[in-house]
Amino acid sequence: MVPVDAIDRSKDRLGDPRNREVVRPAGGDPQTGNLETPINASGFTEAFINNLPAYRRGLSPLRRGLEVGMAHGYWLIGPFAKLGPLRDTDVANLAGLLSTVGLVVISTIALSLYANSCPPDPTKTITTPNPPAALTTAEGWNEYASGFLIGGIGGAAFAYALLANIQLLQNLF
Repeated sequence: MVPVDAIDRSKDRLGDPRNREVVRPAGGDPQTGNLETPINASGFTEAFINNLPAYRRGLSPLRRGLEVGMAHGYWLIGPFAKLGPLRDTDVANLAGLLSTVGLVVISTIALSLYANSCPPDPTKTITTPNPPAALTTAEGWNEYASGFLIGGIGGAAFAYALLANIQLLQNLF
């Protein structure tokens, strides 16, 4: 028996694993464009996405914004300080801090503008079946933006303090 013939005959058996669809429309309607794949429908992906601050249960919008802002402020200072036009000067880290604060302020303004534009309700997807209800109102988004501003500036200040005292920290360890 030739393997190709066995595969060809398996098309008639519905229970054969080779006849299962790998990518299916989520919710049954292929017109929505929400596809269920082995990656986005896995338990690992759902647990990972639902543990991010944007989707974690029990957080207020302010706390969500604080967590997201701290991460952005902490990581954004590096590219500005090490890749910016003042990278080879004594004020590179300070320039990185000021650039990061400027970007966080611009992002906060953008979040506030989005909040006042009557944003639509969050979309339920395979990985996020229960999006946070607090981000359905302008007040929730403004609270999120406030937390983002405080967290972003705080994260950038913490990263700047680490960069400014790197010699001290290296001598400790």
